[in-house]
Amino acid sequence: MTDNVKNHSPWGPLGLLFRMIGIAFLAMFVMAFIGGALPKTASPTAAKLLQMMDTIVIFGLPAFIYARVTNPRHPGLQLGLRPAVRPSFYVLAVLLLLLAFPFEIWLGILNRLIPLPAWAIRAEEAAEQQLKTLLTAKNGFELLFDLVVVAVIPGVFEEMFFRGVVQRLLIQMTNKPWLSICITAAIFSFMHFEFLGFLPRFFLGVLLGAAYWYSSSLWTAILAHALFNGIQVVLLNYMPATMNDANPSIPVYSVLVSAAVVGVLLGVMRKQSSNANPV
Repeated sequence: MTDNVKNHSPWGPLGLLFRMIGIAFLAMFVMAFIGGALPKTASPTAAKLLQMMDTIVIFGLPAFIYARVTNPRHPGLQLGLRPAVRPSFYVLAVLLLLLAFPFEIWLGILNRLIPLPAWAIRAEEAAEQQLKTLLTAKNGFELLFDLVVVAVIPGVFEEMFFRGVVQRLLIQMTNKPWLSICITAAIFSFMHFEFLGFLPRFFLGVLLGAAYWYSSSLWTAILAHALFNGIQVVLLNYMPATMNDANPSIPVYSVLVSAAVVGVLLGVMRKQSSNANPV
């Protein structure tokens, strides 16, 4: 097992984990207050800049503090910002998320069958529609800016926080990688506060956690996360009917094929990880 996941005393990592999550929640409330103080007539650009700052402050700041405290000389390495054990992991991580898309859609359909209060459903649907309107680009420059706000920034800073900090600390405490990956994915999904999409986001979090664990590089998860989000932004602008379908359907065979392919890719990643970096 690599040094960065060895299990020492559980109390230090546990306290650090709670502090990092606490800082993230505090930052979340501060940014929500700032957002609420902005005039309702604020421009779309200002709203996008605020969303970008949200991600940096809520997730990037705690990750940066964690890295500086635990490894002042090499904070990036502490978060897993190192090359993958094999170059193929970058491709495998991207394929893992893209080919899981049919299964993710099915999980979204299943998620909507879970009863939620009517006010929560209305609030989430309104927020989702507002975000879609905000990300509808009028020209190429706006599309590029949207990709930075929705794909690049979250891909980097959310992965630094959830996989680079939370997942790493949970593995330290439990010495159970898959349990830690699943718990991290649940926290990842919960902290988006979009419960109509909790299950698909949890599933994506599991895949991102597996990509990081098997590759020993956070860059694989960052790349896959950013490309996955970026493709959705592009589809929203060039194939809006696909992204605006409130009642999507998915053939059963495509869901089964997607699940099977994901299983195969995880097996390939596990095999290559074991061969390249034996425990």
